[in-house]
Amino acid sequence: MLKGINPLLNADILRALRAMGHGDDLIIADTNFPSDSVARQTTLGKLLRIDNTTAAQAVEAVLSLMPLDSFVDDSAARMEIVDSPDEIPPVQQEVQAVLDAAEGKSWPMMSIERFAFYERAKQAYCVIQTGERRFYGCFAFRKGVIPPDAE
Repeated sequence: MLKGINPLLNADILRALRAMGHGDDLIIADTNFPSDSVARQTTLGKLLRIDNTTAAQAVEAVLSLMPLDSFVDDSAARMEIVDSPDEIPPVQQEVQAVLDAAEGKSWPMMSIERFAFYERAKQAYCVIQTGERRFYGCFAFRKGVIPPDAE
């Protein structure tokens, strides 16, 4: 255990978060997402896991350390529901609340069509699979920057 670091973040995830650079994507996936096969195509090339957690719990842990990219409109995204792209299910509402709290302001997620989401995930730095069993618990987050200390 380390002080100030969410205990859901294991050593492999901490290493990936540290290694990611500005503009790299991180995918948080539910249990139904083809995480292993997609993760093999990412920069990291292997699947990371936060088992026995909801998507919101995993996102809260990740965003406790990782800044979002404020230079682009798609730094936070959700997989849209097939044939109902404007519907936002409870799992996505929960993650939106966590995202807004982490950023200290409203930070709307864009929606991405299911197969377009798969393609974005393949280009990501890494995929973290959660224990989320509700459908459409899949999200993409683009890493931002931490400004230098004021002089």
